[in-house]
Amino acid sequence: MPVLIGDTRYFYAIEICQELRVSRTTFWRWRADGSIPNGKRYRGNRVLFNEEEFVAIRQFANRLEPVEPPNRNQLKLFSGVR
Repeated sequence: MPVLIGDTRYFYAIEICQELRVSRTTFWRWRADGSIPNGKRYRGNRVLFNEEEFVAIRQFANRLEPVEPPNRNQLKLFSGVR
């Protein structure tokens, strides 16, 4: 359930994790890596994210990245061929 502070809606990290279906561990790793916004500390211990931050987190969580073709020469390293 979002928290209304002033005119701004904020979301708890756990709510975002549940909606996006990512683990808390993954969520906090993304945050530590700087991949998603840091949010704001609320009442000393809870971290909240506003709607703009939530959108950015959703975009990062749902991103699609191209798959690189496998390097066929990589296996030669292990076959003893020089």
